[in-house]
Amino acid sequence: MTLNKLFDLSGRVAIITGGAGLLGVQHAEVIAESGGHPVLIDINEKESLQKAKVISKKYNVNSMGIKTNITIKSEIKSMLETVLEKYGRIDILINNAANDPKVKDNDDNKVWTRFENFPLENWNQDIAVGLTGAFLCTQIIGSEMAKRRTGVILNISSDLGLIAPDQRIYAKDGLPDEKQPVKPVSYPVIKSALIGLTRYSATYWADKNVRVNAICPGGVQTDQPKDFLEKLSYRIPMSRMARKDEYKGAILFLISDASSYMTGAVLSVDGGRTCW
Repeated sequence: MTLNKLFDLSGRVAIITGGAGLLGVQHAEVIAESGGHPVLIDINEKESLQKAKVISKKYNVNSMGIKTNITIKSEIKSMLETVLEKYGRIDILINNAANDPKVKDNDDNKVWTRFENFPLENWNQDIAVGLTGAFLCTQIIGSEMAKRRTGVILNISSDLGLIAPDQRIYAKDGLPDEKQPVKPVSYPVIKSALIGLTRYSATYWADKNVRVNAICPGGVQTDQPKDFLEKLSYRIPMSRMARKDEYKGAILFLISDASSYMTGAVLSVDGGRTCW
């Protein structure tokens, strides 16, 4: 197989959860650029439809957006039926959706993000989207792939699936410890669990020709405060955060035939952060 053919996704259909989000759109674009048909599923119907329309026009592929709550099993089943009716196949699943609880400053003299104060409601919501949603999509869509004896699943973990958050990068001068903002506990727990889901499903369906891998990306630079960027960049060997389009190559590698002998693997793409 030629090198170009290894990375060719022509005619393949890919479901992307959280497809209307920042990286969801990037994943969809790399699929479209390689000839595939990205299906953007998201709780935000307007955004998923609009972004799918833009991708279809820009790359001359048949992209679509579908409103789906991935915490509800019946909605995932309905979405899959719609995809199969339209395309007749499903080749790729990217479990990308996640709540990303932000580090926030003091609120009413109590920092809700701190471990001691973290609300059970927030924990349950984050787990429902980031982990239960990935489990349900893998269970339902992966079963369809196993039945067809072909498919690729990619779980979007994080560098925080491999290491603990360094809370020092969020620290504010002059605040006592109990009032310091921190990265909430739910995010790294979910991203670590996705690695476990990856390994379990990779071995479970290996004989059905369904490959399952995970990628652990570092943070993407958007509009973060300067002091945060400086603190984080100091802890990354490449001394910067990622650009939003810098994961495209790794994503394409992991969902294409270029990685045909990889399953259960965890690929770090983090500027070297997890080396330290």
